[in-house]
This record gives sequence, C-alpha cells and structure tokens, in this order.
Amino acid sequence: MARPIWTGTLSFGLLNVPVSLMSGERRTDLQFRMLDSRDKKPIRFERVNADTGEEVPWKDIVKAFEYDKGSYVVLEEGDIKSAAPESHETVEVESFVDAAQIDPRYFEKPYLLIPGKKAEKGYVLLRETLRSTGKVGIAKVVVRTREYLCAVMPNDDALVLMILRYPQELVDPADYKLPSGKVSDYRITSKETAMAEQLIESMAGDWDPSQYHDEFRERLQGVLTKRIKEDGGTTTVEDEPAPREDASTNVVDFMSLLQKSLDANKRTPAKKTATKAVVKKAATKKASKAPAKAAAKKTPAKAASKPAKKAAPRRKAG
Repeated sequence: MARPIWTGTLSFGLLNVPVSLMSGERRTDLQFRMLDSRDKKPIRFERVNADTGEEVPWKDIVKAFEYDKGSYVVLEEGDIKSAAPESHETVEVESFVDAAQIDPRYFEKPYLLIPGKKAEKGYVLLRETLRSTGKVGIAKVVVRTREYLCAVMPNDDALVLMILRYPQELVDPADYKLPSGKVSDYRITSKETAMAEQLIESMAGDWDPSQYHDEFRERLQGVLTKRIKEDGGTTTVEDEPAPREDASTNVVDFMSLLQKSLDANKRTPAKKTATKAVVKKAATKKASKAPAKAAAKKTPAKAASKPAKKAAPRRKAG
C-alpha cells in the first residue's frame, strides 16, 4: 500500500480534520534504462565538475540560481526553508467559491485526502456541504518546503485536493493572434452553423473515461512481454511496508465550532488579523488538553514527512 505523502489536518474555520495526503494519479509510463550496446551493462550518470571532470559527492553540491549569464547566487537549505510558511501540517481553507468559476487551466495535479482515525464526521460534513452548495474550498498547503495553492472538492466518497496553478504560470491567450469578432466576420452562414450543431449532436454521448486507454503503452507492453518470454527474462517487485496508522482524535463539538467560526466571520475586516490570533489560540488551548496518549500517537505523523528530505541520495547514478 502506498505511503502518505503528507500527514496533517484539513482546517476550515475552527474545525480541524486529521487527514493524510495520498497521490490521486498513477504513472503508467514505461520506464527504460540505457545500456551499453557492446556488453548490455547499465550506463551510469555521474555528477562531475565541468572543469576538472571529477565526480562531485552529494555533500558538496549546492543549489544556485543563474541571475545573469555565467553569474550565480548560491542558496543554502536554510534559505529555501526560510521562504516557506511555518505551517507544514495544515490544509487551511481560506475561502469557498463556486466550482464553475475556476478555469480548468488552473487544475494541475490531483491528490486524495484520506480521513484520520475517528475523523470521519468532520470529513463527511465538509464533503456533503461542498456538494450541496456547489462550492470548493480554496486553500494553501505546504508539501516539503514549497507552498501550493489548492482546491478542496468533493468527488463521490472522497475529498480531492487539486493543486492549482498560479495566474503567473498560465499563458494569456491574448499573447497569441486568435480569431476574434463576430461569426459573420468569417463568412460562416446560418446553414453551416446548423449543420455543425447537427453533427455534434449526432456524436454526443455521456463522459465515460473507462472507454479510453493509452493504446501506445498497451502495444509497447505487448512487445516487451513477447521479448521477455523469448529471452526468459523475469522481473521482481519488492513490497512496500504498510503505512503507519493516523493518530486518533477526540470527540469534537462541531456545532460549537461552526457557530464560533460563523461569529468570527461576522467581524469587520479590520479585525481579521485579531480573529486569526484567536483561532490559533483556541486551537493551541484545545491541543494542550488532549490526552498524553493522543499526543504520543501524533508524533509519528510528523515524522512521516521527514523521510522525504533523505530521498535525495537515492538519485545516485547507476
């Protein structure tokens, strides 16, 4: 079973729902290795110094930004971490908007939010309220050291966290020469429009993604299978260890928290900063009252995000 990418809480108002962030996509591309055609040995990619040609150990590699041709500014890990927000364990919903208002171009990558142990009530409450109102939650989340804009939306029994692109990442269509103006400017007749509509209607149907397959991958997989049988090659896959259980939660008075959240939102914009302070203070006070057992169980949840930092050495060539 896959491991959580991130473990923390989904927060809206004063309500906090323990969740785990799981990948919502499955990579199906066939991965290839490059071999030496003479003896079929794997080709290694080494990190070498451009001047000396000597291999550079990971511990001696630093990140740098080329701000001008041949000129770099070096960044330490602490510099990158200092730019990231302090909150690494909360998907904090900042507002709710109509789902139809979001341009599809903003959607980038899907993740699944899985409720923690005994956190189903808050999870279902948010999911069904979003569904009935046609809203999605716009939030911020920090994964490893980067902050992402995201949308929390219902999908069947799941809450999907969709990473959103920032406006700066989208190309403005106005940057290109596109046909604009009235239909009549392009000598399109009403008869041509009617025929086009008739054609579209004749080809209309319900969206069924199960009817579509990566045919190129399937054909290439068939070629590989045939080759493996011919050469007697075999493949082994190691099982991944089971993920740790989420920390258990206490019974929450949802009515009280919802009412407090509503009262907080009725305050004037000038008191917005003070409201956040009150919310954080309330959350801290509640956390301090949690049983020692719950606190002990939450410790592994934080540790779950740390192994990602040690993943770099695995990228060694070979």
